[in-house]
Amino acid sequence: GTWLAGMLTVAWFIINRIDTTRIEYSIPLRENWALPYFACQVAALTGYLKSNLNTYAERFCYLLMSASTYTFMMMWEYSHYLLFLQAVSLFLLNVFSVEQGDKVHEVYKIYIFALFLGYLLQFENPALLVSPLLSLVAALMLTKCLQLNVKKGTFVAKIMKVINFYLVCTLPVTLNIIIKMFVPHKENEHMLKFLEVKFGLNITKNFTMNWLLCQESLQTPSQDFFLRLTQSSLLPFYILVLIICLLSMMQVIFRRINLKYIWTPYVCMLAAFGVCSPELWMTLFKWLRLRTVHPILLALILSMAVPTIIGLSLWKEFFPRLMTELTELQEFYDPDTVELMTWIKRQAPVAAVFAGSPQLMGAIKLCTGWMVTSLPLYNDDDLLKRNENIYQIYSKRSAEDIYKILTSYKANYLIVEDAICNEVGTMRGCRVKDLLDVANGHVVCEEGDKLTYSKYGRFCHEVKINYSPYVNYFTRVYWNRSYFVYKINTVISFQS
Repeated sequence: GTWLAGMLTVAWFIINRIDTTRIEYSIPLRENWALPYFACQVAALTGYLKSNLNTYAERFCYLLMSASTYTFMMMWEYSHYLLFLQAVSLFLLNVFSVEQGDKVHEVYKIYIFALFLGYLLQFENPALLVSPLLSLVAALMLTKCLQLNVKKGTFVAKIMKVINFYLVCTLPVTLNIIIKMFVPHKENEHMLKFLEVKFGLNITKNFTMNWLLCQESLQTPSQDFFLRLTQSSLLPFYILVLIICLLSMMQVIFRRINLKYIWTPYVCMLAAFGVCSPELWMTLFKWLRLRTVHPILLALILSMAVPTIIGLSLWKEFFPRLMTELTELQEFYDPDTVELMTWIKRQAPVAAVFAGSPQLMGAIKLCTGWMVTSLPLYNDDDLLKRNENIYQIYSKRSAEDIYKILTSYKANYLIVEDAICNEVGTMRGCRVKDLLDVANGHVVCEEGDKLTYSKYGRFCHEVKINYSPYVNYFTRVYWNRSYFVYKINTVISFQS
């Protein structure tokens, strides 16, 4: 309800951009393109659920929400998981706010429409049919159809509430199991396994799972993270606002029932909303039983004074740093990579297929257009297995094994990256070669593990020495300080 909260949210977001977006240190990924549509969907949904909304505004919010929900689902393969969490929140809203029930069920219809339209336009993507979002929404709409018109407050009405709650808890799981029995799928299995390992419910030696868990964005927040949020005054105000909101919500829920984190951006939004909200200050004053000054007047003053003081302090502390960073204009230039791309364009056959790490293959595909064996995609079991197999060039495997793997994917050229082969990782056990050794059983990971001794050296080292049997399978055709390119021989001539 005030522009001041919006400005404060933007200021906190920019100051803490290291913790609010990965674009700070990587190229824009699919979720970066999709999240603005999700923000639009959340804004439209918030407006649609308002009770004092005229017909035209409500219709506009409904149409905007429909379009942004569909677009968000089309642009990011994991969008239905975020919408599932949103649907759970809407269900809780429906439980404790009966007057919004009809609007909430209209939102459920939008979910179903977006899911089926996305399924058809994404070449019959089975991941959308077996998603928990579809099972939950279908179950909630089915339970609404089964509800009986009984007088509120009666014993029968209380029994029906218990039955509905039971159906809501069990029916989505049942529907999801039934759908999976009839719809062939693989897309969600690796995600569920990943969540099991992440939350400590299981352990794995799988290369891909451990590689994903080693990514910085999925690590436990460090002390520096909380220190950064505290220095910008964001965390203290967020905790204060969150406590007041939670206690206020619990108070409302108790009155009604009588008998019965992509996280930091929302921290910015919630903290800004709280310090700029007269209603929240009024709630705090009521709890403190403040009577010396008129609570309404004091709440209005504080809702403008506190964010102004915060804004001025942020301006004084962080504005000079931001201006200094903006003046430091730099250009990223990697001559070794440029030389590699130039060689591929000039020397490699047009029909050549390159094999290497998924990240490098993505760059080759973008820069040269040549065919590659793998891409940095992690939402399909077959692609994940293919990436793991290609990564074996950095493991302790024989030349013959690597040759069979690469020829099975019709690769003509192999690119070995010195940065991966000689990687010195800061995090123990998270180097690519360490993860491969664990997956292949060449090191002991847990007590009781059996060590499988490898009589072969690490392939990426051995192939550089140019002796038999490596030269029988691979011929070096180009190299620089960072990359070694080998032609995969079609006719193998064994040398002594």
